[in-house]
Amino acid sequence: MAEATYIDGPDQIIPCDEHICTDLNGVVKLRIPENGKAIETIKPISAPGLLMRTASEYPDKIALAYKDNGKWENVTYKQYLENVRTCAKAFLQLGLEPGHSVCILGFNSPEWFYSHLAAIFAGGVAVGIYTTNSPKACHYCADNSKANIIVVEDEKQLAKILEVRSQLPKLKAIVQYSGEITHPDVISWKRLMEIGAQQADDDLNSALKKVASNKCCTLVYTSGTVGNPKGVMLSHDNMTWNALALLERLGIVAGSGERVVSYLPLSHVAAQIVDIYIMMTIAGTIYFADKDALKGSLINTLQEVEPTKFLGVPRVYEKIYEKMMQIAAKNGTVRKYISGWAKKQALQHHIDSMNGIKSYTWGYALAKNLIFSKVKEALGLSKCTYFVSAAAPLSTDIKRYFHSIDIPIMECFGMSEASGGHTIGIEGATNFESIGMTIPGMKTKLFNVEDGQGEICLFGRHVFMGYLDEPQKTAETIDEEGWLHTGDLGRIDDKGFIYITGRIKELLVTAGGENIPPVPIEQQVKSELPHISNAFLIGDKRKFLSILVSLKTEVDPDTGVPLGNLTSGVKQWLQSLECPAETVKEVLAAGPDKRLMDELMRGIERVNKNATSNAQTIKKVAVLPADFSVPTGELGPTMKVKRRIVEQKYADIIEKMYS
Repeated sequence: MAEATYIDGPDQIIPCDEHICTDLNGVVKLRIPENGKAIETIKPISAPGLLMRTASEYPDKIALAYKDNGKWENVTYKQYLENVRTCAKAFLQLGLEPGHSVCILGFNSPEWFYSHLAAIFAGGVAVGIYTTNSPKACHYCADNSKANIIVVEDEKQLAKILEVRSQLPKLKAIVQYSGEITHPDVISWKRLMEIGAQQADDDLNSALKKVASNKCCTLVYTSGTVGNPKGVMLSHDNMTWNALALLERLGIVAGSGERVVSYLPLSHVAAQIVDIYIMMTIAGTIYFADKDALKGSLINTLQEVEPTKFLGVPRVYEKIYEKMMQIAAKNGTVRKYISGWAKKQALQHHIDSMNGIKSYTWGYALAKNLIFSKVKEALGLSKCTYFVSAAAPLSTDIKRYFHSIDIPIMECFGMSEASGGHTIGIEGATNFESIGMTIPGMKTKLFNVEDGQGEICLFGRHVFMGYLDEPQKTAETIDEEGWLHTGDLGRIDDKGFIYITGRIKELLVTAGGENIPPVPIEQQVKSELPHISNAFLIGDKRKFLSILVSLKTEVDPDTGVPLGNLTSGVKQWLQSLECPAETVKEVLAAGPDKRLMDELMRGIERVNKNATSNAQTIKKVAVLPADFSVPTGELGPTMKVKRRIVEQKYADIIEKMYS
């Protein structure tokens, strides 16, 4: 039967027997068990169906809030739906076709949300492109996803598209939503909405009838370390069901007045699932941060908005931690004593909670009301009832520190291929080392188990459709039984907590044949040496382990490129070692100084004491001339290290340690 006969959308399910699909026009069989938990069998809903339902039930609730000339402007759910429909009609008029995409290249904004959902309403696919992408990388995403329309934020992002426009034969229109329009072929946001307002509803309504919950609605491009990124095809049900499962686990209900600040890249699945889909499900309000949020202005937005939930990546929490350490260093003896006492109360309170002990001592109550309330107020988090870290592992030390100031950060583990979250911690069901427990309705198992560890595999309605036009790579990732192989090594304890112990592809195999996961060792080194920004373990096919370290330096606020100037904390540390320096260049010019190298080795020796075997001990260390960053290529958009890039870039330094 021809697909065109299925016109009962947008929440219809088109019959299909296959769970996997790599064609942008295709459909999949949803992984809904006949007899499962209530959350597993809940009726699917599409992205358009979800927004229409929320706008109907909560038309006057504030959906989006953004700053215009220094003043907050609000968009209700009724207006949100109207704007998405107008934008969708414009996209159709401009030539958006089924099985083609709208690419969005810009910082978080209402226009980003409208473009994302409008592409889906119109029967196309939404694609977020990282703002840090090069013109070549932008071209790959647009060409691979058959982009008919590209929406850019400003002239900076527009320049990337104009550079490759001649290589995009399917591209029909470019829209710019911020700044002055200077190119004659670029459509302003105002003009786009005028085009949409001039169209009748017939074409859009017809397109919506062909939408189905088991079709692809969004593509998320993974940031692979080798070759081109893969386009992760996520269905409507993947996204809307994952949002619902997370909300049920957290006990959050619709209409409860939740507020979240949107600042993490929407091209990443974590921000999409939280900012767009979770908030749309519960009629929450999204406040858009300033585009310089990660350069320092985020705290101003937090203080104004006072969000009720906060999602951060490890680097965000690390920056807060570093700032708090700088402030604490200036405290006098009495303040330090009081602070130490208060932190001890809070940490014990949260450890008791982890152990199932319900305690609320007078000491904790006093510290909470007199000290931590002021800390949270200063951070803009006084109304926040849940703190979560995602996208990369958060070090145990950082977690313990935040618990000690009564900000219990929970870890959420997932991946693009799992639509966002798969495990999450909640108060009373968390600990410092794990990534939480499997979210109800989802399943986890270990594959190829040895010594209690194996590859972490995931199953559920949130598992992706397939990689766009990559059937072979899809088959390598989803097995015949439907389990998603993450590539992460881990273990599961008797309580159901899941622990990541390494990456299969990142395992270092020494010359002696021992498999060594580098990340846990790197994290321990950073913990023992707090003035180290990045640590990078070497040892594959080598006789012993060595490590590269970078010192913490200032960062260019405009480009994100690490500068040579050391942070004040590092300078104070070097001064205390009697080998003062202002820049990394000075550090290296001094040898580096033996006193610095000895201090680094003392920290490493403390790590070596915890090694499970002599093969896992570090013998040598070298200081790098620059820190890692996204612009300089050592880190991907989610701040994960690109190991091959680092090994190639610093091959000379590495070989010197083994010569």
